[in-house]
Amino acid sequence: MTAPHPFAEIWRGPFLESVHSGHAVICDAKGEIVEAWGDPTVTVLPRSSSKMIQALPLLRSGAAKSHGLGTEQLALACASHEGAPIHVEKVGAWMKDLGLSDDAFRCGAQETRDRGLLEAQIRAGESPCQIHNNCSGKHAGFLTLARHLGAGPEYVDPDHPVQRACLDAFEDVTGETSPGFGIDGCSAPNPAASLHGIARAMARFAAAPEDSAEAQLHQAMRLHPELVAGEGRACTELMRATGGKVALKTGAEGFFIAIWPERKIGIALKAACGTTRAAEAAIAALLVRLGALDANHPATLKRINAPIRNWRGTETGILKPAAGLL
Repeated sequence: MTAPHPFAEIWRGPFLESVHSGHAVICDAKGEIVEAWGDPTVTVLPRSSSKMIQALPLLRSGAAKSHGLGTEQLALACASHEGAPIHVEKVGAWMKDLGLSDDAFRCGAQETRDRGLLEAQIRAGESPCQIHNNCSGKHAGFLTLARHLGAGPEYVDPDHPVQRACLDAFEDVTGETSPGFGIDGCSAPNPAASLHGIARAMARFAAAPEDSAEAQLHQAMRLHPELVAGEGRACTELMRATGGKVALKTGAEGFFIAIWPERKIGIALKAACGTTRAAEAAIAALLVRLGALDANHPATLKRINAPIRNWRGTETGILKPAAGLL
């Protein structure tokens, strides 16, 4: 196995204090590797970066069309949202259309990350609900598909028709037989693949015809970046910074993907240390390298060449992209 490649460096004054490393792959429309860092064959769990793959059966089955889902719902099906009012209200309306309550979810209750909403809930003595879970949009998609298939309520069971359809879609777009799965934070199975396989899948999304399920999903993400993550989050800010050209999605434990339809390019990367700042620095650096992102855009400068400040606001260091990524 090839060793992880440096992703980002943390400098404190004149001293190199830390180095984040990982693996990254850029694929073309044929699924071939254009460039790679580290080990393209490493087996990974893409976590939430695979949400657009998990949403494919929602469209391929006809469930999205039969339930009249629009681009906002499709973006939410791919989202790891903040649980802010904009997300909760739109997922809530979707669930109301299905005639379902919060109890139908199987993702678990999670505190909203929206400070204003959280403070209002604390003042009112309210507990978080499952709809506040960052994956509630994906689960609303699962429930829509389960309704369409006439399947039972335990839709996160690996043997449930919804999850079997998700695995079929995953193996189709990655071009690999998955060696197994882990259970994600939202209780749904998360299939594993090689990093090359995930990048191949993202390139397939990027190269898909405009009327395909893949294209409808990445178009929805690029049209509604605020629904995919939220204000201040990397996915939202970097999609806006590319002018909506690139669909981006983070995943837990240092994962990130990018879909660039104009160039028919797919990117997948995994920070070996599992840290968010390493993955964000790496994806921003690669987008700058490819010309999709301005190196001096404020959203870029939050992730690479970003000053590190202490509690007094004093600049104590800097986060730099590692040599070889830019």
